[in-house]
Amino acid sequence: MTYTIRAVQTAPVSLTADPALTVHGAKGAHDRSDFLLVRIIAGNDSGREITGYGEVSATPLWSGEDGTTAAHLIRTVLTPVLIGMPLAPVGAAEAAMDRALAGNPFTKAGVATALWDAWARVLDVPLAVALGGPYRTEVPIKLSLSGDGAVLETVYHAARAAGFGAFKVKVGLGVDGDLARVARARELVGPDTFLGVDANGGWNRAEAARAVAGLAPYGVAFVEQPVAADDLDGLRAIRALGVTVVADESVFGLADLVRVIRADAADVASVYIGKAGGPGRAVQLARIASAFGIRSLLGSNGELGIGAAAQLHAACAIPDLATELPSDIIGAHYYTDDILAEPLDSNGSRVRINDRPGLGVTPRPDLLDRFS
Repeated sequence: MTYTIRAVQTAPVSLTADPALTVHGAKGAHDRSDFLLVRIIAGNDSGREITGYGEVSATPLWSGEDGTTAAHLIRTVLTPVLIGMPLAPVGAAEAAMDRALAGNPFTKAGVATALWDAWARVLDVPLAVALGGPYRTEVPIKLSLSGDGAVLETVYHAARAAGFGAFKVKVGLGVDGDLARVARARELVGPDTFLGVDANGGWNRAEAARAVAGLAPYGVAFVEQPVAADDLDGLRAIRALGVTVVADESVFGLADLVRVIRADAADVASVYIGKAGGPGRAVQLARIASAFGIRSLLGSNGELGIGAAAQLHAACAIPDLATELPSDIIGAHYYTDDILAEPLDSNGSRVRINDRPGLGVTPRPDLLDRFS
């Protein structure tokens, strides 16, 4: 069972979002992803080798990282630290990465995902099992609606055609326009369809309060990140208005979560594989949040197939996942192409794990030649 890390390899990959589903929010449009795949090769003394895969789903607007910075830092900083280390415990390798490299959580998350995938394959169990689950085998999902007028209608009809039946509307672009967008979205989806809103921190406190009052007729299930990430008093004030507040940009790692807990600033935390630094830490964050009455869902930075599989397994390993608020595991639908040899089992309303070891997925054969 003693496996040593022998190689850390990367492969750049770029995919274009489906134009009909492209998200436009307060932080701009996510119409293309220039990400990085990671491959870990570990071996034991008997000559057996195990391979694990990860994905750096990084965009400069979120954390100042992208595929190019990740490739450089993995090659020059993280690989020299990891080569020769035991594969398990994965937490020791994660700690070694933290000592070697400040920040860059999405870069570390890509490597950590590959480490966890490899270790779960050694154990011959799905990653959700290695992470302490599964507490469920499928997770409800939603898709973002954005744009105005004909654009909003196009996105909605494309989402419905893909099987989606739960949505959140991108707001934070100006309260009057936001309210008109939500009103039209409610008309499109119908009175009983799940609908939330996500401001990506685009409102100030006064705007958020006015928006919440104006949203009342439309039956929104939650308001995600209504004010800036560091305005925890503002988040608490919006909670006091009686709406369910989801903290996204306010919660990257453990220190952020502690601040949100102390400020009583959220009902739900949007946990990312990338923000947390890997699937193990994402599950750990959710469990700590739950101990203080904050539930979790899996948020998205536009993950491709490997990243979406990591989201799925983490979601299945979280005991107190807020399943009444669908998660954002959308990689099987958001892009015009798929990096996986076999797609995730997703029908738009839910995504389901399989019983294969590790992530249960692998990159397409043509992508394997890109690793170096």
